[in-house]
Amino acid sequence: MHGLQQYVAFAETARHGSFAAAARSLGSVPSGVAKAVARLEGELGVRLFHRSTRQVTLTPDGERLYAHCQRLLAEVEELRAQAAGTRLEPSGLLRVDAPVWWGKHRLMPVLAQLMHRYPALRLDLRLQDGFADLVQEGIDLAVRVGRLDDSSLVARRIDTQTLLLCASPAYLAARGTPDGVAALGAHAAIAFRMPSSGRQRPWQFVEDGRAVDLPPPNVAARINDGEAMVEAARLGLGLCQVPDYMAAAALARGELVEVLPGCRPPPMPVSVVHPGGRLLPARVRVALEALSALTATQAPAAA
Repeated sequence: MHGLQQYVAFAETARHGSFAAAARSLGSVPSGVAKAVARLEGELGVRLFHRSTRQVTLTPDGERLYAHCQRLLAEVEELRAQAAGTRLEPSGLLRVDAPVWWGKHRLMPVLAQLMHRYPALRLDLRLQDGFADLVQEGIDLAVRVGRLDDSSLVARRIDTQTLLLCASPAYLAARGTPDGVAALGAHAAIAFRMPSSGRQRPWQFVEDGRAVDLPPPNVAARINDGEAMVEAARLGLGLCQVPDYMAAAALARGELVEVLPGCRPPPMPVSVVHPGGRLLPARVRVALEALSALTATQAPAAA
């Protein structure tokens, strides 16, 4: 392998985390891929991978090159399509990362429609409430909630979510309804365990025009899944703060009641993000277009 093929070998190895998997993807042999990567490292004068007997992982230099390679390969694919006088039919493996609830209920219907429309498209959907490293894990798109810190990613807002404090009518009848943030100290809490750190997510409010972050008081249950938190609250274990769309059905059935609605925090953006680049593979482009259309058709459950 020479020239551009060396970069292809590098990119596939980075995406799959092994020479053997990259070789299967390229229809080559592991030794050929490994030699191509070694030649590229020699030409560039940097080490691109940490190698072990089980896997290879990107070095900081490799991570930077991989980000550039993704853009380069997307541009080559697009140029080839333009030279042929047509746009490529979306095909190949679309890798998407999303929060669990949002991925199941909002994202999966959109992706299923895409796969019906484009039979050559395949899906690798990863549902988790932590943040994935898009470059290192070879992910095409990710759905993220809240403020975005990674300036290397291109973001497009597709939705919003508002946090609601909820409890069951039976719990409030037994313990009383708090009339302000200060009164929450007398109540049992169902806390969310953040997957990235294992710590409890603080409750967020706005009171008297100022933002208030409050550690959940008197934690009765600590849970790492929002739908399970809603169920725990429905069963009377305490107060929980969850996104509006998770609680919407239980609120509509009267199984939960919103507490302190006047103290809701501001809505948070829900964005789809991807590594920066001027041109995108057809599979990513159509997915972005479909998710952008979702903004107009699926409004948030609460303002």
